[in-house]
Amino acid sequence: MNEYIPGACNIGSAEIARRRNFGWVSLAVSIILFIVLVWTGANPFWRLFLFFPAAAAASGFLQAYFHFCSGFARLGVYNFGAPGQTTKIEDETARKKDKRKGFQITLIAALFGAVLAVLSTLPR
Repeated sequence: MNEYIPGACNIGSAEIARRRNFGWVSLAVSIILFIVLVWTGANPFWRLFLFFPAAAAASGFLQAYFHFCSGFARLGVYNFGAPGQTTKIEDETARKKDKRKGFQITLIAALFGAVLAVLSTLPR
């Protein structure tokens, strides 16, 4: 996909790569944080903080997979050029479709982060 489609595609290959890389970095942070918390014997409550990097990882991977940036949706822009160059969306119907898709991605990522964080607190 190399064109803006409301509610379906709002980023090009450079932005997709950025989100995929963010997903990998956030996943690595999640794994390292989990290992550190388990290795140090920290109270399982602290493992709930895995929510943040896990949700971030899910968000990055979901945005890359769907070719859709939830942040751009909230801002009402899209980008198929170099990172940082955005185009404003003037059509209100298109903006609403984008916001709905962006909210879905954010919700799925948050649910993933929450489930992973809660699972991490279970006794081994």
